[in-house]
Amino acid sequence: MKCPFCGNEDTQVKDSRSTEDNSAIRRRRFCSACGARFTTFERIQLRELTVIKKSGKKVPFDRDKLERSVQIALRKRPVETERVDRMISGIVRRVESLGEAEITSDVVGEIVMEGLQSIDPVAYVRFASVYKNFREAKDFEEFIGVISSNNE
Repeated sequence: MKCPFCGNEDTQVKDSRSTEDNSAIRRRRFCSACGARFTTFERIQLRELTVIKKSGKKVPFDRDKLERSVQIALRKRPVETERVDRMISGIVRRVESLGEAEITSDVVGEIVMEGLQSIDPVAYVRFASVYKNFREAKDFEEFIGVISSNNE
């Protein structure tokens, strides 16, 4: 594994252990050239997935991009990191288990919204505002009216 700090390709694994949900292996590494320590994660990937964007462009499914977008929605929200990690792993497993090599961004977005709705209502609305491309305050009002009526 290449050191992210100095680029040295001779790094050593100092410790390996499973994550709490056993979905990945966490490895603590040490660079013999610069002395830096860093962590890597090894995850199972069942198949190569391609996401078809709304523009028609095809891009490889990227767990890190999914995680970043979820983290943006959850910024400054009181949600435990472990709960978020479990939700993201569940989303990835669900997307992979659909059995398709290609999946639309709409399907991924809906699955993410379901996960966020169960974790934090504010993050759910934040994500929806970007995903559904809200343009004015009225869009928020309509969306919150719909989810409020669904919860009654």
